[in-house]
Amino acid sequence: MVLAGAILLIAACAIFMLFTLGESLGAEALLIGLVAAILPVPVLVTCFLWLDRYEPEPLKYLIFCFAWGAFVSTAASLTVNGFFADRFADWGLPDSLTAVFSAPFIEELTKALGPILLLLFRRREWSGITDGLVYCGLSAVGFAMVENILYLGGHSYRTGVEEYGPATGAQMVLMTFIVRILIFGFAHPLFTSMVGVGLGIAARTADRRVRVLAPLAGLLLAMMLHGAWNFLPSLSLAIGQPLVALYGYIGVMVPIFFGMVGLAVWLRAWEGRLTERVLPDYVRAGWLTPPEVAALGSLGRRHAARSWARRVGGDRAVKAMRGYQFSATRLALLRDGMRRGLDTRPADWQRTLAEERHLLESISAYRSFFVGRDPYAPVGIWDGQRYHLRFPDGQQRPVDPPDEPVVPIPVVLAPPPPPAYVPGLPGWYGPPPPAGWPPHR
Repeated sequence: MVLAGAILLIAACAIFMLFTLGESLGAEALLIGLVAAILPVPVLVTCFLWLDRYEPEPLKYLIFCFAWGAFVSTAASLTVNGFFADRFADWGLPDSLTAVFSAPFIEELTKALGPILLLLFRRREWSGITDGLVYCGLSAVGFAMVENILYLGGHSYRTGVEEYGPATGAQMVLMTFIVRILIFGFAHPLFTSMVGVGLGIAARTADRRVRVLAPLAGLLLAMMLHGAWNFLPSLSLAIGQPLVALYGYIGVMVPIFFGMVGLAVWLRAWEGRLTERVLPDYVRAGWLTPPEVAALGSLGRRHAARSWARRVGGDRAVKAMRGYQFSATRLALLRDGMRRGLDTRPADWQRTLAEERHLLESISAYRSFFVGRDPYAPVGIWDGQRYHLRFPDGQQRPVDPPDEPVVPIPVVLAPPPPPAYVPGLPGWYGPPPPAGWPPHR
């Protein structure tokens, strides 16, 4: 019911925005504004998807956030901002107050509502701050796209055509495109990313106070940044100093933007480092081998592992390796959440254990595409502590693992003795599926 309601709301808002923009701009201005506004969208969406390469989120949730920002947020913001613009005009106040006081509040609140709904109803799809940046960033990109239609098609093209003709309209579209998209196109994603940080923190903490205060703090910061952004040009016009806005953008907003970019890149690498910190638990339990954990630690190593999989198994092995890597990352995030105590209710704990077992079984199935296929890899078994390798003389001997693993997935897993029931420890429900010796090559 919630999903159906959200889809109907997005559809209704999309129809409302199409009718409103078409009526106010006209067909020609609407088409020109739409084409110009869509041009930067693939680049911005690709940037956010690049952040999410370790553990990509389901496509349907990404589309939901983008559509929410594009239609629901813009429809609500257009209505509320229009209401306050009329009230300020009735009171004899300047229209710029709408941009400073009304727009930051309603726009940031509505852009964040879509990701907030995901956090409330699909919390298990949130692995941390990176997901918050992706979900909120896509919502902001959708909002900015529709808002740019209004500026490019209405304030630029239609105004220019009405005053001086089509050539002037095209010139104004180009100038607005350069300023709003090429130079300051990062504004809306930057503001809403503050909410994404707060929601990501809330998703990875067991403290109820932090779950409430972190999103509120992020939302408040987003509103303040948005309000300051809109206030700078108004201040410049009021005091007759255009450079004030430029200094504010360069001296304040640009450093904040690069700071957020640095944080996003660091968080992206954090997911890779997390596998190296958490997955050794499963190595000791006999579900994984040391080289597998080493091969998951960075995107470069993951790419090398996929290249190795293509060499030993072709395209099917590459798909299996990709699924293996995503499942292993998901397992690391799940295990990290167990350590943090995110599941407080028994039902949630049982669901987490069931998901852990499902991921381990998926990893074992993916491994079957690689084990024993590389003629240059040693033939052996990993028992959770050491390798048992078969040497050319036919003898099997135990070998301690090297300090630095050098091959991706060299051996099969030996079923260890079932450990005692210890809640929270991986593998308590039984050993991995037994596997025989790989074929002799």
